[in-house]
Amino acid sequence: MVKKICVVGLGYIGLPTASLLAIKGFEVHGVDTNRHAVELINQGEVHIVEPDLDIMVKAAIQSGQLHVSEEPEEADVFILAVPTPFEENQKPDLSYVRQAAASVAPFLRPGNIVILESTSPVGTTEMVARSILDARTDLTVSGSPQQAARRIYVAHCPERVMPGQILRELVENDRIIGGIDIESTQRTVAFYKQFVSGKILETNAKTAEMAKLTENSFRDVNIAFANELSLICDQLDINVWELIRLANHHPRVNILQPGPGVGGHCIAVDPWFLVHAAPEQAKLIHTARIVNDYKPGYVVNKVTERAKRLKSPVIACLGLSFKANIDDLRESPALAIVEHLAKARIGDIYAVEPHIQLLPASLAEAGVQLIETVEAVRKADIVLLLVNHDAFSHMDRNLLQEKIVIDTRGFFSESPRERVGVH
Repeated sequence: MVKKICVVGLGYIGLPTASLLAIKGFEVHGVDTNRHAVELINQGEVHIVEPDLDIMVKAAIQSGQLHVSEEPEEADVFILAVPTPFEENQKPDLSYVRQAAASVAPFLRPGNIVILESTSPVGTTEMVARSILDARTDLTVSGSPQQAARRIYVAHCPERVMPGQILRELVENDRIIGGIDIESTQRTVAFYKQFVSGKILETNAKTAEMAKLTENSFRDVNIAFANELSLICDQLDINVWELIRLANHHPRVNILQPGPGVGGHCIAVDPWFLVHAAPEQAKLIHTARIVNDYKPGYVVNKVTERAKRLKSPVIACLGLSFKANIDDLRESPALAIVEHLAKARIGDIYAVEPHIQLLPASLAEAGVQLIETVEAVRKADIVLLLVNHDAFSHMDRNLLQEKIVIDTRGFFSESPRERVGVH
């Protein structure tokens, strides 16, 4: 019977998961190496933006079911929800996973379940099991009757949620669970059935890892098609937004919308895990990554071309997050674009991001100013729409008159804009 859960990593997945489990009645101990985040959460506050998360965290803390610290504690279930970025050469960086496994190893007892939720290269769950056993020679993952009294269970259950809807999707989305053996799968399934209303899909650890990478690579390839269309349309002087709208009237066509690139910790990162694992076979996935990674530089060049026409250009950059209506700047193409423009010193740059209060150091140190929407647009010669936040929809479109508008999201569809292939 699961009574206590230890969640390692209190970011965009770990904190919602910990608070949800606490509200569901489990005793939850959250762990994070960020002391400031730990202090905020223990006060019932949050360090990230996600709809209703602040309310749930406050309720979980006040109920006494959730408490957090910088060190793990003994529990029945350990959930690892730490980052899995890549290094400069796109090689997976599993250092956070290794550190998380090492941190919980001293607290494990026979019968415990260790669940890796971090999106990971194929074979990472087995690596977690090996790391734990290296540190705890008294434990085993063997299912033999002779070793049953000292065994633990290890499984992978990749998160499948979308920022902005995390709390709902943690419960409603189908979950894939793959253990390092059948019994690990079954025990982990029994745990998730206590709070997930979606289907629980059983497999093995490697297939579960591959499934999440496949889902995000599918998205990346399809976005790359839309982004490549936008480049072709720029060359041929065609409105890509109208083109896609017309093409999508075909009953078996559903082209996604182009943008300034692809961001976030998942879609911009996970396909590289497959490319690294099978470089000769992942040719299409690799090409999609190249197309999507090319797009931010393409936008920078378009802005630079227009800025050269002006004596002292002022550029208003609307949006910094990697997608609409969130504060997450991880792998954000919008942030990368503004960073490049600031470093190029082609003019005064104002950034508008309604979901953050302070600019990243990379922008603040380069002289970029964070101001509100109307002020930025009024001062600007060039308005660069990078993120289609709902907050921007309330802006008076008349403010765009006589401005150079570069719309990378098709947001100002009824407003004057230059056709630059990213409109």
